[in-house]
Amino acid sequence: MSTGHIVASYDEELAQLHRTITTMGRLASTQLSRALKATLERDGDLAAAVMADDAQIDALEQQIENQTLKLLALRAPVGRDLREVVAALKIANNLERIGDFAANVAKRSLALNQMPEVELTRSLRRIGDAANDMLTQVVTAYADGDAAAALAVREADNEVDLAYTALFRELLTYMMEAPQRITACTHLMFAAKNLERIGDHATNIAETLCFQVLGQAPDAERAKGDDTALTIVTPGA
Repeated sequence: MSTGHIVASYDEELAQLHRTITTMGRLASTQLSRALKATLERDGDLAAAVMADDAQIDALEQQIENQTLKLLALRAPVGRDLREVVAALKIANNLERIGDFAANVAKRSLALNQMPEVELTRSLRRIGDAANDMLTQVVTAYADGDAAAALAVREADNEVDLAYTALFRELLTYMMEAPQRITACTHLMFAAKNLERIGDHATNIAETLCFQVLGQAPDAERAKGDDTALTIVTPGA
C-alpha cells in the first residue's frame, strides 16, 4: 500500500480504503462458510441469516465506491496510487458477487431442506472448502500486498473446477438412476455452480491484485478444469 504522501490525510484515506476492502473480504469468507454449513447440516435458520446478512456486504461495496470516487475526485491519484484505487473498486465488485453467490447457496439449501436428503450433498464440502481457501488466501494476499500469494491463489482455481466437474457428472448419473430426485439434484447442481463461480471471482481478485502491485496482469492463461460443457452421460453406461 502507498505511504509517505505530503498530505497525511491522503495516506489515511488510502489506508481506510484498504481496511474496508479487507473487512469486506473477511465478511464474504464468513458468509461462504456459514452458507456451506447451513447446506450440509440442513440448518434453515442459519441459511436465512446468511441471506439477511448479504445486505452488509452490499453496504460495504457502496462504502468503497464512495471512498474511491472521493479519492479520484479530490486527490487525482497517479501511478501506484491510481492502481490501488481502481483495484479496490474492482475487488469490491467481485466480493459483492461472492456474497451474492453465498446467499444463493443458502437459498438453495432451504429448498433442499423440503425434500429427502441427497447423499451427494456432502460432496459440496470439497468444492466449498476449496473455494473458501482461495478466498481467505486472496484476502490475506491483498492485506499484505503479496502478488506471489495472489498468483498461488489463481493457480488453485483448477482444483475447484475439477471438483465441480466431478460432482456435475455424479449428479447427472444419479438423476438418471433416480428420476424422483431430479428436483433436489437440480438445486444441488445450482449450489455447486455458485461455489465454482466463487472460485472464479477469487481468481479475478488475485489477478487484480497482481495488477495493483506489479502494474500488469499475469501473462499466462490459467488452467481451467471445468469440463461440464463437454460432459455426456449415457444411460446404462
